[in-house]
Amino acid sequence: MMSVHTEHPTSFALSRVEGRGQGDGDAPRSIPELGGSAEPQGSLADFIWFRTGGPAQWLVRPKDEEDLAAFLRDLDSEIPVLPVGVGSNLIVRDGGVPGVVVRLPKSFAKVAVEPGNRVRAGGGAMGITVASKARDSGIAGLEFLRGIPGTTGGAVRMNAGAYGREVSDILIEARIVLRDGTVATWSKGDLGFTYRHSAVPEGAVVVEALFEGVPGDSAAIGAEMDRIAEEREASQPLRSRTGGSTFKNPAGAKAWQLIDAAGCRGLTVGDAQVSEKHCNFLLNLGKANAAQIEALGEEVRRRVREHSGVELEWEIQRVGVAK
Repeated sequence: MMSVHTEHPTSFALSRVEGRGQGDGDAPRSIPELGGSAEPQGSLADFIWFRTGGPAQWLVRPKDEEDLAAFLRDLDSEIPVLPVGVGSNLIVRDGGVPGVVVRLPKSFAKVAVEPGNRVRAGGGAMGITVASKARDSGIAGLEFLRGIPGTTGGAVRMNAGAYGREVSDILIEARIVLRDGTVATWSKGDLGFTYRHSAVPEGAVVVEALFEGVPGDSAAIGAEMDRIAEEREASQPLRSRTGGSTFKNPAGAKAWQLIDAAGCRGLTVGDAQVSEKHCNFLLNLGKANAAQIEALGEEVRRRVREHSGVELEWEIQRVGVAK
């Protein structure tokens, strides 16, 4: 049953933070004040994995859950909100992201063990941190999070998975701040998980997740995490500017095999390249812009469609406006 807390956090005076407008004039020039920080024209390329793309009109880092909820409550409902973690599965288009991008700071990255082989993780906690906490407490079943290079919030939103498991296998519930500032606790059933997808609404921010594993031996859990790390290192271009797995695996097939069979290994558009190490990864060789990376992805989709008749679906999220 979905539990929704309808009381909003304590109100504060609606003072404003002023900033330069962007795009066609529809994006906000002012936003509500908050206890954290709000950076106009905040750089996203500084931290997303591709290291390219335009800025956020406003890059907001809330102080805590109450701060975030109050900010979203008082923010004009017409202003779009996009939560971003570490940008490990993201193409930010070169014209930037109108509206507000929310990035959770370290205060949202706490991880704690609870009775019943449960681990409670803040939305900003990295998968490796959650897996390591579970290992140290003898909780098995969360090892695959070692292979997910993003935050808990992003993992819940996209039902992230690796090595035969996905978030829906271990999630009990998630705490979400909805676009109107309401704070809600949704069960796994409420989240409507499917392959690399959830029912988390647009503009909502996952601020916490409760996972459950099973009793296990810490040494065996650690060995499995090490195996996952070694396999990723051997098969994926982890030290490159990339966005992780680009396309979803079609039913009964592997995206990388279809891409390889279509002759796309090493294919380039400008400084964007299909990885020669793993064909389902796109790379920024250094100076690629977002348009080149996205164009390369579309060319891969075209070639696969012509070769095998399969329509690859993007797994990487593409956001913002073209320049």
